[in-house]
Amino acid sequence: MILPPLLLGRVQFTVCLGFLAFFVALGLALSWLLLFFKLKARFSGNAGWTAAYRFWVRIFALAFVLALAAAVPVLVQLGTIWSGLMDRIGNVAGPLLGFAVLSVFALKSCFLGVMLFGQRRVPEAVHTLSVFMVALGQLVAVFWVLALVSWMQTPDGAVALDGRYQVFDWMAVLINPSLKLTVGINLLLAALTVCFMIMGVTAWQALRRPLDDGERLGFRAALVIACLAIVALAPAGLKAAHMIAHYQPAKAAAAAGFWHDSDSPDLVLVAWPDAETSSNLASVSIQGAAENWLGRNVNGKLLALENFSGMQPPVALTFWSLRVMVIMCTLMFLAAWATLLRLRKRGLDPSVLPRGWLRVLSALTFSGAIVLLSGWVLTLAGLQPFIVNGAVTQTEVLGAATGRGLMYGTLGYLVLYGLLLWAFVSMLFHAARYGVVPVRKFARAAA
Repeated sequence: MILPPLLLGRVQFTVCLGFLAFFVALGLALSWLLLFFKLKARFSGNAGWTAAYRFWVRIFALAFVLALAAAVPVLVQLGTIWSGLMDRIGNVAGPLLGFAVLSVFALKSCFLGVMLFGQRRVPEAVHTLSVFMVALGQLVAVFWVLALVSWMQTPDGAVALDGRYQVFDWMAVLINPSLKLTVGINLLLAALTVCFMIMGVTAWQALRRPLDDGERLGFRAALVIACLAIVALAPAGLKAAHMIAHYQPAKAAAAAGFWHDSDSPDLVLVAWPDAETSSNLASVSIQGAAENWLGRNVNGKLLALENFSGMQPPVALTFWSLRVMVIMCTLMFLAAWATLLRLRKRGLDPSVLPRGWLRVLSALTFSGAIVLLSGWVLTLAGLQPFIVNGAVTQTEVLGAATGRGLMYGTLGYLVLYGLLLWAFVSMLFHAARYGVVPVRKFARAAA
């Protein structure tokens, strides 16, 4: 059976963009954490920080290569699956994507070689500067892309003339209503992705052998950052929920499972939204508690899904992507803060944790990545059927690719990305099995 081209196009693009988002987030947060390791090694004189840097810079290099490779299919799909998109929003998207590419080459790629291969060939200050420039390049490039994503969620500063957007205020395009939250939440999720990966890998190592100084110091830094990031994520998420209710009421209704008009809707905790019957099956809810999370019309009436007939997002996918985020964030909060409180008087040394506790942390290695990908699914799926909120639908810009071609392409991407993820995880734990170069070698080199 061949699925409709629109559905296959959505699936293929979401898979490719999710793969790219994971490795971009990994590279972004790792680059700044590596800079922190460098600075600590430089000013503390503790060679363990250098060992932590030399281990995780290998993972950064791998993430950079995979992110670069993953960017190509996404750009190709913008011109094939969504071939009409750039004709409609090219005046907005073109400069933003151009600045992103320029930032990568000007601020990142020029210094990447020194960062990866020049630690023993250039002065320490020069090498530290190169790490900073790579991290800055990552941040600036991601900013331009997120500016475009946020503009598509809450378009401002441009007007459609003859079907094409013309910019009349670039500052309004950039500083659109959702930019701060989009950038802030993605930076926090990137930090959580990396920190829980470091904590999980270190816990996995502690289950198999004694840890060295670099591994303990890396765990300590990741634990503190994770605790701070997960706390900061809560108010950011609440603000994002109110913003979605205001600007994207259909997404808010789908995320809440709010099918029919009501003055006092229930807050649905878990359920299975059934689009055929427009109801929630096996629902567990809190009576009358959902009002603050839903959009309203100009008369103040709460907007249920029945008000968006024919223009509803995929309700079950939107509904559950939000709940996966909330469930995983709750587990991460409990794990991070419980670990911090348990180790606060022991130098945050994971070696003293019980084996069962280490297994839990190891199981949460990719929990941050799950939250990150769920957030992107919520962002993309909840916007459907639009590709620019309230203005341009996906059907309008869908290319001429056949359902059969899209199906084979989607299956091919799934197999390819599955193999690449398997290779990445295998290489990560292969490197973790042997750890870093012994710290004493760095100490002799420094002497």
